[in-house]
Amino acid sequence: MGPSGSGKSTLLQCAAGLVHPTSGRVVVAGRDLTGLSETQLTLLRRELIGFVFQAFNLVPSLTAEQNIGLPLRLAGHRPNRSAVAAVLSAVGLADRARSRPGELSGGQQQRVAIARALITRPAVLFADEPTGALDTATSRDVLSLLRGLISANGQTIVMVTHDPVAASSADRVVFVADGRIIGELAHPTAETVAMRMARLETPAC
Repeated sequence: MGPSGSGKSTLLQCAAGLVHPTSGRVVVAGRDLTGLSETQLTLLRRELIGFVFQAFNLVPSLTAEQNIGLPLRLAGHRPNRSAVAAVLSAVGLADRARSRPGELSGGQQQRVAIARALITRPAVLFADEPTGALDTATSRDVLSLLRGLISANGQTIVMVTHDPVAASSADRVVFVADGRIIGELAHPTAETVAMRMARLETPAC
């Protein structure tokens, strides 16, 4: 978390191997990303990393199950139907496998996007404002789903958010300002996060 322009998304992109950091190292699941070529990074992302964004980025002409299987097809693999059905069930959409994005609500589309990110069994799931386009009730449902993945499967999730309520579902909040990590908060609540953010966003006199 951090004020607008603080470097949150840049940090996320560096951690995910999308942007090369100007200094330091990025290690994901024991793999050092430093010095890897773009081809090597692409293969590593397919193997170890999942992405969920504020924009769902689903292909409108594909069904939910086809969208979920897309990362596997792009990697040259035929999607396993039982694996696709399992992740659809995990996100509560077992009965919407053949629905296209236009036939789904915003929350359901985000659930498909989460299932798509999970189909490769990533070591880390990076989420950039995953509830930013959703209403309050739907946001709660998506956050509950993400929290359940952590609790039930031990899934590691790194999330950028501006919402203290969303941040309160995390185990730890890292605060960023002016491109630097300036503090963290363990076992956050919406209130403690909001108080810390208010201090960050108050201009110095």
